[in-house]
Amino acid sequence: MALAAALFADLDQATRRGRGIVRDSYGEGEQAAHDLVRAAAAALGLTISIDAIGNLMMTLEGSARAAPGIVLGSHLDSTPQGGNFDGAAGVVAALSALSALRRAGVTPRVDLTVMAIRGEESSWFDISYIGSSGAFGLLDPRCLAVQRSDNGVSFESALLARGFDPDAIRERRRLLDPARIRAYLELHIEQGPTLVEKGLPAAVVTGIRGCRRFRHARCHGQYGHSGALSREYRRDAVAATVALLHHLESVWIDHERRGHDLVFTVGEFSTDPTLHAPSKVAGETRFVLDFRSTSEDVMDEVVAEARAAAVRIGEDYRVRFDLGETSDSPAAVMDPRLRAALRGVFEQPFEMPSGAGHDAAVFAAVGIPSAMIFVRNDHGSHNPEESMDLADFAIATRGLIRLLVDFPF
Repeated sequence: MALAAALFADLDQATRRGRGIVRDSYGEGEQAAHDLVRAAAAALGLTISIDAIGNLMMTLEGSARAAPGIVLGSHLDSTPQGGNFDGAAGVVAALSALSALRRAGVTPRVDLTVMAIRGEESSWFDISYIGSSGAFGLLDPRCLAVQRSDNGVSFESALLARGFDPDAIRERRRLLDPARIRAYLELHIEQGPTLVEKGLPAAVVTGIRGCRRFRHARCHGQYGHSGALSREYRRDAVAATVALLHHLESVWIDHERRGHDLVFTVGEFSTDPTLHAPSKVAGETRFVLDFRSTSEDVMDEVVAEARAAAVRIGEDYRVRFDLGETSDSPAAVMDPRLRAALRGVFEQPFEMPSGAGHDAAVFAAVGIPSAMIFVRNDHGSHNPEESMDLADFAIATRGLIRLLVDFPF
């Protein structure tokens, strides 16, 4: 684990800004991380290449080079003031695994490629899975006009500033051929408390929850004096929205009782600060509804119920809901053969879904058998307090190595 410890320390030193980590997508921080892992790969004697949109490929060549290879990796960017392990743990684990094989004198049968993926976090550019989706030609060319959240620089300008080629996205050019990839493997910190609470160092991921998100939901009522309006005359946007959210919470509970995978979140809920007041009935609310599940059918069902409930509750409260369209990301099921093999490499096998999105979802969506390993991590993620123990990381990485040595297909 000497290589891993050194890389984590170098990444921390190079990209810590104040309390947290800043590895901005296509910015200075992400580039610093790419430079560090590229230097480590060169020291290991790996074959290095960079694609047209900046994804970094580091390959331990196999004996059957014409055969489809295995890709291992994750992303290196972070959220603003994030932690040191989200994403980076997967790249460091993959390099550590290839280093171990090298030291043992093992020549793999097929190419093993560590992929340091660009721009997985959408907090800088509001684009999902930039590096992985772009590699498969899946990005909508209109994304080139999306502006960076903190400085307004367009995504196309950011690509050009790094010497990359926006035409690869404009032309929907396929930089990776799914037929040439035997499997994709990704190690990642868990971003919730499950493994901490269960006292387990690692888990096998069953699938990645998809998302149906009403990003721009509104409730339109009517402003009025809080003391002068009886309940029967009110068109209270806050009361109506709370009633809708309470109903959707009960829908979530019902699905849980039926054994369905579902989580529901209201990440934003506000009134207009230029119009609201302590003595006013609120005439408008703005909010976000976020439904996630490993089942497309469950997500479709709850979205339909949200729309129907908005009509019913709107009539009851004399308001009008405008939920708008959903922004969707599909659920991704991890490959059952790889899951079974991973369960066999851990002393305490445990499976769980991923509530957060990962690049593995993109690989799975294009038909590549994919698998993920979670590593225990305290204090969640997307914050400076991420806390992954290197002993847990070592257990998960050894599992990854055993999978590569005894690959199931």
